[in-house]
Amino acid sequence: MAAIAGTVALGVGVGVWASAGGGPSGGPTAQARPSEAGSGASAGRTASGRPSAAPGPTRSSALSTAPRTIPAVRAHTPARGPGWRPAHGSRVVVSDAELADEGRLIAGELGLAYGGRRDDVRAGDVRLALGGGESGNPESYTMTVRGGRVVISGPGEAGVFYGTRTLKQEVRGAGSAPEGVVRDEPAKPVRGFMLDIARKPFTAGWIEDRIRELGDLKFNELGLHFSDDQGFRIESGSHPEIVSPDHLTKAQVKRIVQLAASRHITVVPEIDSPGHLGAVIAAHPDLKLVSARGNVARGAVDVSEDAAARIVDDLLDEYADVFPGDKWNLGGDEYQALMAKNPAASYPQLAAAAREAHGPSATIADLATGWLDDRADTVRAHDRTLRAWNDGFYRGTSVRPAGDLQVAYWTGKEIGARQPVEYLSAGRKVINYNDTYLYYVLGQPNQFFYPTGQRIYEEWSPRVLRGTQPVPARYDGQILGGSFAVWGDFPHAQTQDQVAAGIRMPLRATAQKLWNPGRPALSWTQFKSLAARLG
Repeated sequence: MAAIAGTVALGVGVGVWASAGGGPSGGPTAQARPSEAGSGASAGRTASGRPSAAPGPTRSSALSTAPRTIPAVRAHTPARGPGWRPAHGSRVVVSDAELADEGRLIAGELGLAYGGRRDDVRAGDVRLALGGGESGNPESYTMTVRGGRVVISGPGEAGVFYGTRTLKQEVRGAGSAPEGVVRDEPAKPVRGFMLDIARKPFTAGWIEDRIRELGDLKFNELGLHFSDDQGFRIESGSHPEIVSPDHLTKAQVKRIVQLAASRHITVVPEIDSPGHLGAVIAAHPDLKLVSARGNVARGAVDVSEDAAARIVDDLLDEYADVFPGDKWNLGGDEYQALMAKNPAASYPQLAAAAREAHGPSATIADLATGWLDDRADTVRAHDRTLRAWNDGFYRGTSVRPAGDLQVAYWTGKEIGARQPVEYLSAGRKVINYNDTYLYYVLGQPNQFFYPTGQRIYEEWSPRVLRGTQPVPARYDGQILGGSFAVWGDFPHAQTQDQVAAGIRMPLRATAQKLWNPGRPALSWTQFKSLAARLG
């Protein structure tokens, strides 16, 4: 975040300000319109000139302290004054019609009237406005508390929404918003939560509750892994035969997507292939991958069969309309053919198909890479940004993964594991799903232990892509952010309510470290106490 004159930057989290010193006590910020912010003789008066109920700042007023929120605000300019608290007659108004949804939401949450698009100034108002923003980041915002009013402004709707989350938390935790100016923006553009609904079905209501929780924590992605060996969990019109009995209807998914959009959260779907397709294979056994010895590779389709590509492309095309967001996860991980000791000997039909498609020296890894590239072409036609799991990228292939594929880096446990720097040094953009810190795997199989918020809060940062060591700082700009993930390997190990309780503090710690990766100012004990107070 750029340095701001007269502002104390909270590079490591929330700070408590000393009574000495100062800060701007009047005049509008760069982001607030003069008629909205109020200054000089107009402060503390209504539009008609009558004195307002809100007291103005006095020399005896204590200098304000920074808000306590999760994630912590990046910078706060303290000021002298009473701050703002919701009161009878207070209202939320907007300067721009595009902010109506954000205005109605925060008005309802704070028990205020929603006044719509208005230009008049009234004591007690919360005003939302588009404009300003020193960094140009559409997720940035400025919140000015002055003269008994609040102005939240930003260059984009998302930033203004995040400002309302800060205000909501301030009121919930302390009853009021402190006088002064908050300038805030996230360090990382990808702040995600990924949910496996294929192995363990979650109800639509539970997912909607998580969306509300994620929105308040300023997450902006919800990943849905809805196809795997154990189930296919969303209604399908193109292939209804593959859908599991316990599934979400498209109407339910539409409501989930709409609720997420109202919180500026993009739903990122994943139909994993060419592995993890057991539910599809159960309805189409002719697609299964069989070794030379007659063994069936669990969940893997035979990529030498054109029919396998056709059915996956049918599904990718169908669900592009269900999920209108601009992102898609292609999967690509754990293809059983490439986990064999000698893939060519175990699956000669794949080796032959590789040579036919890509030349005499081509390998099964080339064939699998070509498969992933072809699926990328299918989804790219719907104008999506694409990602795939890191073990879907193979070393030494003549066929190269598409250049626009982002790496969802989750593990270094696969055969021939590649260090994160290999992807970064090749110019790839990477999203952090580090399975040491960010994987909540039900039943804790294969040495996956339920992650704790404390470990994330005290040890992890977006640069810690694998294990516990960060990659060099020069790669920070290529790391787009990260995602906490829930996997349902043993679906009955926890109820969905137990999952919600188990991920509560890890989600909050992840939110903090994606918004500001630096060392937090609060101790873990203080952070837990704050989380309890904020609800």
